[in-house]
Amino acid sequence: MRLQDYDHGKRYAARLARSERITPPGSVEVRELHLEVAAADFRASAGQSIGVIVPGPHALGHAHHFRLYSIAADCEPDAAGIARPTLCVRRCNYIDDYSGEEYRGIASNYLCDLAPGASVTINGPFGLPFEIPEDPATDLLLISMGTGIAPFRAFVAGLYRRQPDRAGRVQLFHGAASGLELLYMNDERDDFSEYYDRGTFQAFKALSPRPHWADPIAMDYAIEQRAAEVWEMLAGAHARVYVAGKAEILAILDRVFAELAGSAAEWQERKARLKEERRWVELVY
Repeated sequence: MRLQDYDHGKRYAARLARSERITPPGSVEVRELHLEVAAADFRASAGQSIGVIVPGPHALGHAHHFRLYSIAADCEPDAAGIARPTLCVRRCNYIDDYSGEEYRGIASNYLCDLAPGASVTINGPFGLPFEIPEDPATDLLLISMGTGIAPFRAFVAGLYRRQPDRAGRVQLFHGAASGLELLYMNDERDDFSEYYDRGTFQAFKALSPRPHWADPIAMDYAIEQRAAEVWEMLAGAHARVYVAGKAEILAILDRVFAELAGSAAEWQERKARLKEERRWVELVY
């Protein structure tokens, strides 16, 4: 779907309660925004996105600008009817391929520049939640790049809240250009550390070998290092795979999993079966 096709339905006035930078100084700026929505009917779960509507006018005569952001924490209204969605926002600027001129990303800069107490218009949520399997023995493979880690922050928290003694393995692969750009797994914030002492949870970092060059994030290398266990999980009758982040991650995964499977044809057959059984879930942009 096109973004303009999402911009419909009921809008909500949200208040920015807190804005916190979660990457170290000197690296790309990523902020965690905590919103408050006074609406008893607003709720969102891991895997869903919220629409942010930036007031205009904007270029080309647009009355407003619309972007989707994955939630980083499940939210339901409390006893007072206040829902508290959390967003993970990277400040983005773009270089024009022809002129070389730099342009500020409209929605990301708008959100990153907001001061606590400001009002934000949102709508949604959109998309289907990441489903927590009923069987706590189900193995889960979670793969993310950049801000694609946000839905997994929400998902893992909900998973262990509902299944504190789960026996199934949870392997999280998170990719970034450098250690400074890892989200929720760096010196500023390591929200996944509370799960490290659980025997079922493991988190692995996939970084670019030369972060200041154009080298890609080494997601394939990180997975290949654990090829035997990853392929064993994929071969399981009930294992599930969740993928989140930029769409370019899909080609990387197809390449590395084809190598593990022995051929591209074998992997595509396995992937098609996973999708048919709703055990392969993508949240990419």
